[in-house]
Amino acid sequence: MYTWRFLGRVVLKAAALFVLFNAAFAAGDLPSVLSQISGYNYIFPGRSRFPFGENQQKAYNLSLNNLNAMFASHEFLDKRNGDSEYRVILLGDSSVWGTLLTPDQTLSGQLNEMRLRYCDGREMRFYNLGYPTLSLTKDVMILAEAMKYKPDMVIWLVTLESFVRQNQVESPLVANNLDRVRELSHRFQLEIDTPLILTESNFIDRTIIGRRRDLADLIRLQLFGVMWAATGIDQEYPETYSPAQRDLESDEGYYDLRPSEISTDGLAFDVISAGFKIVKDLPVVLVNEPMLISNGKNSDIRYNFYYPRWAYDGYRKILDDYSRENYLNYYDAWNLISIDEFTNSAIHLTPKGTAQFAQKLKEILADFSCP
Repeated sequence: MYTWRFLGRVVLKAAALFVLFNAAFAAGDLPSVLSQISGYNYIFPGRSRFPFGENQQKAYNLSLNNLNAMFASHEFLDKRNGDSEYRVILLGDSSVWGTLLTPDQTLSGQLNEMRLRYCDGREMRFYNLGYPTLSLTKDVMILAEAMKYKPDMVIWLVTLESFVRQNQVESPLVANNLDRVRELSHRFQLEIDTPLILTESNFIDRTIIGRRRDLADLIRLQLFGVMWAATGIDQEYPETYSPAQRDLESDEGYYDLRPSEISTDGLAFDVISAGFKIVKDLPVVLVNEPMLISNGKNSDIRYNFYYPRWAYDGYRKILDDYSRENYLNYYDAWNLISIDEFTNSAIHLTPKGTAQFAQKLKEILADFSCP
């Protein structure tokens, strides 16, 4: 019944339909549409922090680079949260996200337990929009998206590593969202001096084949919603871990920077400026986050694994001067927490250390008055 000519026509038509569907898929950016279809905040509770994880089977979580899907899964977008709350977002790195901490042990979790109220009577609700990797550009990209959902205040936690220019696009979340970075760079004339920013995706990258990983991640994220709802687990909690380094190398180098380059020009202060322009008149508290200050070998040369003393001292001076000159609400918490309250990194806190930090932020927030 079927001739070779008939089969050939079927194959040609199927191939033509496949090409046309891929072309439509690439032109329409269907993953962006699909990413906003989510069971979170409807079927499952919204996640208290962005999806991130390497061991999916133990974390019931995964790392993905679709910012729309990340927001769609977050409790920040729960439409049941009405005008009765004062919405505060926390930006920052893995210390804000809460490595090795359960959701209620994180900075946002402990602040929410305090049941703070804004001066007009609304309960202050703190939302964890931190994300692992050290990059101010990553923070501003998240902030620009968050502003679509009308927060009331921003607490932005930073550290010197997040200001280093070569770190700005090394975050996978940034490197896989270059269209957003290009828009921010053009809008605020950011000095992102990397070939990556000039790289345009090609047609194949935008097809079903090129986006198959993204599509699979969207499906996995929804499936993990079942386990998140059942267990409240959203990261792997190892029984043991290597503690943050106390004995340090005698190396005074910091990337390829010289003392003269620890400056507002040599560091990504233009990205900080862009963040404040995005929020406009919204109150922002800029916080230099706590870090481990070593008392071990070569601690007279380096504060910790990340920072030689000369670089970090210069950074603190510049950030303080910048904040004064621009009338920013700034708090330097660099030495707030004792060495015993850090876990596997010089910026990751124990639950007790996080509680101490939350208490200090509570005192700072008490100074804010209604407009």
